Amino acid sequence: MAEHNELGKQAEDKAVEFLQEKGYTVIARNFRWQKAEIDIIAEHLGMIIIVEVKARTNAIFIEPQEAVNKRKMRLLISAADEFLQANNRTEEVRFDIVSVVPQQQGAMKIIHIENAFEPYDAN
Repeated sequence: MAEHNELGKQAEDKAVEFLQEKGYTVIARNFRWQKAEIDIIAEHLGMIIIVEVKARTNAIFIEPQEAVNKRKMRLLISAADEFLQANNRTEEVRFDIVSVVPQQQGAMKIIHIENAFEPYDAN
């Protein structure tokens, strides 16, 4: 597996652990629809949480929310709509970003941005 793919998988695993420790229930991972993929779909406080995980190799990077452009937002929104319809879900939806940056000695720095964007931000 390519190094960046391995980092991505490790980051998603760490993000899942982090969210579960905060009381989130993960209901799907790597949900794909057409050209879109949602890294993590979770439930928390009566909402469906769509999570985009961003892995970074060092601490010098653009802000995590800046790494999700309008095209990516539109893809996430359309995939979320498909997931909700396919699973007959009617809860409110929130879009979060989790950024994972490897630190020294194998530790990971995790930044969770709740409500990172709204569907209207994709226009």
